[in-house]
Amino acid sequence: MTLAVSEDKTKFLKIFETVDFEKITEHPNILVAARFWDAERYRAACVCYKFMRTIDDLIDDYKAEHQEIAERDRERFKADVEKWLGMLFGKGEQSDFQAGLLETVERFRIPHWPLEAFARSMYFDVTHDGFPTVQSFIEYSQGASVAPASIFVHLAGLQESEHGYSDPPFDVRSTATPCAMFSYLVHTVRDFRKDQHNNLNCFAEDVMAKNGLTRNDLHDIASGAPLTSGFRAMMREYHQLADEYRLKTLEVMNRVCPLLQTRYKLSLEIIFELYLMVFERIDPDNGTFTAEELNPAPAEIRERVRGVIERN
Repeated sequence: MTLAVSEDKTKFLKIFETVDFEKITEHPNILVAARFWDAERYRAACVCYKFMRTIDDLIDDYKAEHQEIAERDRERFKADVEKWLGMLFGKGEQSDFQAGLLETVERFRIPHWPLEAFARSMYFDVTHDGFPTVQSFIEYSQGASVAPASIFVHLAGLQESEHGYSDPPFDVRSTATPCAMFSYLVHTVRDFRKDQHNNLNCFAEDVMAKNGLTRNDLHDIASGAPLTSGFRAMMREYHQLADEYRLKTLEVMNRVCPLLQTRYKLSLEIIFELYLMVFERIDPDNGTFTAEELNPAPAEIRERVRGVIERN
């Protein structure tokens, strides 16, 4: 048993050495963690991520250039989302990517619901400008964050045999939800300034109003205005909500990780640690909420990932 563990660790450290941590910000955390999977599951994760990322970037890039989506463009984006979702059912013009997507979905038994939930969140982006309540943000997150996380957890939990793959021995959605929400809330706080400069606001209107904030206030703060007590109170609320999901994530991981092979258990721990590093840097009372403050340096990330490998 000791020998097997040692061989695993040596193998994982070799993979670790292939990760370019100096360019870590160019790689999504999901794919960094999935690097430790076998090659076929890693490719499956890349295919699914590309599928979701393409339409999301299309909408976000538009919003970065425009204050709001014009009505004629809303209809175009709705059609784009429909076309995107139709690929799952073999609709539209056939392409090599679509063929690869369909083969990946079938071979790895990837359920349609996460991709359909992601599409619903894209519809929300097209038809809404922000979130009226925290609850609406959480509901939106079921597609924007829980959906891609569920595909990651599904691929990590697949059971492999000589007859192919069978579904994970646990409920994927309930397993993925806490960490997905934790990471999305951390992501929201971390990217506050960048999002504001790209005409994106992920903070709920009810929380803003409760703390005496307007959208103009957030834009001004992102552009260098002093941080107000109301702004810090809002960030404290989001930090506390993230902490609740952090604790739920630890409970889920304690239950699920013993059911996974070492490399897949490792990947769940890595992705959690990558967001935990940012969470630990959030200081609602004294922080400046800049990218420099909230993003760990590549060397710090490298050592954190190495630490996860060493303890497995």
